[in-house]
Amino acid sequence: MQKTSPSAPDAEPGNSAEGSGALGHSASAFARAGLLAYAMLIVYASWYPFSGWRDLGVPAFAYLWAPLPHYWTWFDVSINVLGYIPFGMFLVCAMYPHIRGPRAGLLSAVCGIFVSASMEAVQTFLPSRVASNLDLLTNGIGACIGAFAAVLLTPKLLQESRLLALRRRWFAPTASHGLIVLALWALAQIYPNEYMFGQGQMAPVVSDWLSQWLETAIDIGALLRMGHELNVEHYWLADAFITVCGMAGALALLLSMLRPVAPKLALAALLLAAALAVKAMASALFFGPENAFAWLTPGAQFGLLLGLPLTVGMAVLPWFWQRRLAAVLLAAGFIAVNAAPSNPYFIATLQTWVQGQFLNFDGAAQFLSLWWPLFALGFALWPLAQRPVAE
Repeated sequence: MQKTSPSAPDAEPGNSAEGSGALGHSASAFARAGLLAYAMLIVYASWYPFSGWRDLGVPAFAYLWAPLPHYWTWFDVSINVLGYIPFGMFLVCAMYPHIRGPRAGLLSAVCGIFVSASMEAVQTFLPSRVASNLDLLTNGIGACIGAFAAVLLTPKLLQESRLLALRRRWFAPTASHGLIVLALWALAQIYPNEYMFGQGQMAPVVSDWLSQWLETAIDIGALLRMGHELNVEHYWLADAFITVCGMAGALALLLSMLRPVAPKLALAALLLAAALAVKAMASALFFGPENAFAWLTPGAQFGLLLGLPLTVGMAVLPWFWQRRLAAVLLAAGFIAVNAAPSNPYFIATLQTWVQGQFLNFDGAAQFLSLWWPLFALGFALWPLAQRPVAE
């Protein structure tokens, strides 16, 4: 029996042609990983802030027969529709090629409506949320639009797409899950962080939980600093260090997934530009256009400048060293952002962050900001993600 070399570039399940020449007739690992990530995002956004649970004696699905809300805004309706369109699309693409066509669209639409109905039912027990049949209606419309749009686009996305051909030419076979992680990194910039690329700042959240549970003040950040207080220079260095670790860690992860023929620096620059653009647009939306670049502090600028030559240097390394550097940089940034004290200037800015109608949006953004480093580290260290590609 002839053995297949583990270094064969098409060794990933789903990239081996099921029937040679059928380029798009294999399951999409990208779509299935995207569906899982997006489902987690919906759950977090729907049930955020996960506190104050109570039972008022009202059945969970009583909202279905309640009158339509008298007060609503076009913003709420638009966000509810747009939020479920990707979910419907991911469902159809994740079912491919086992279930296709109108049957996949109908099943995905029903699944989207069921998920939305469940999310609204649980909101009955959250004091800060209101279960709404209007939300269910708009979410269901979004799921249907996404599902049937995906049915029409599936031949282009999964069978005849030039983008798919480039993905297979430029990226390693095991890159599907990593591409989801990197797309989430760009989206994670929506949430306002104390330090640029300072995702994963869990210490304040966990400290609050422990303080309430133990009924005593707990400050994990102070424990990590071992009592040392930071001055102005330390804030600057912390900002620069966290920025360069977050930026270089994400770009190293991208580089480790690229084949030698890929335009590595161009793709790294594109990812960085996307993250910065998302950050600027989010800051302009939430804090006003005059604050679109308020996050570009002197420390962050130095971190960006330091990260650029570091990225160029990493681009010439073998992929396994890029993956290891990504893990080290992401871990160092995660530790640093949790050990660094709260930035007083950021706290003053955050006072203008009004959740209100952005509550769902804020919950999803916070979820990405808190958990992205752990997702990225999991991918970087996951044995199955080690690409079997001949260099």
